[in-house]
Amino acid sequence: MKKFPHPFYRWRPHPWHGLEVGPRAPRVVNAFIEICPFDLVKYEVDKTTGYLRVDRPQRSSSQHPTLYGFIPRTYCGARVGALMPDATRGDGDPLDICVISERPISKTEIILNARVVGGLPMLDGGEADDKIIAVLENDPFFGEIDELSALPPAMIERMKHYFLTYKLIPGEESKVSIGDPYGYEHAKVVIQAAVDDYDTEYGGES
Repeated sequence: MKKFPHPFYRWRPHPWHGLEVGPRAPRVVNAFIEICPFDLVKYEVDKTTGYLRVDRPQRSSSQHPTLYGFIPRTYCGARVGALMPDATRGDGDPLDICVISERPISKTEIILNARVVGGLPMLDGGEADDKIIAVLENDPFFGEIDELSALPPAMIERMKHYFLTYKLIPGEESKVSIGDPYGYEHAKVVIQAAVDDYDTEYGGES
């Protein structure tokens, strides 16, 4: 009788809990992509089923400047919150990641290898909501970059502008602020904190 290769998932794995953090974390991580730059609707993974759920149509005309998703088996809890000044806690979600690719990628619900280069320290309603920034591994334009400072400044400004405005509601004050972008050395600390928070919340490996 043939044996299935290891690992083998008899059923579709939950993208948050059933996938691995990555082959060479924290430098290279798995990214599960929920939103691509062509989307005008915000999608989020349903925490119970693992399928994508429509969260809301975008209010503004701005589109996400990169691929956007999360790193599996991470959780923004107390450790992640403690790394950000003025944060009372993490936002209780997996750690978000923005992935830059030279070639347009229009599909979502995909997994890719993301080379971490830095991040944005975003504070949303008092909660730490870091946005890790990465490049697509093996990308012919960006794949060898290993530090945020090597990216065009306009890319970082676009990401900051998007996250500062995508939740704006007319007549209401914004609850979002973003500090100075950070490089890989701090990004790897945030990722490790999110992995440790996940282990505390869900018990680590099953």
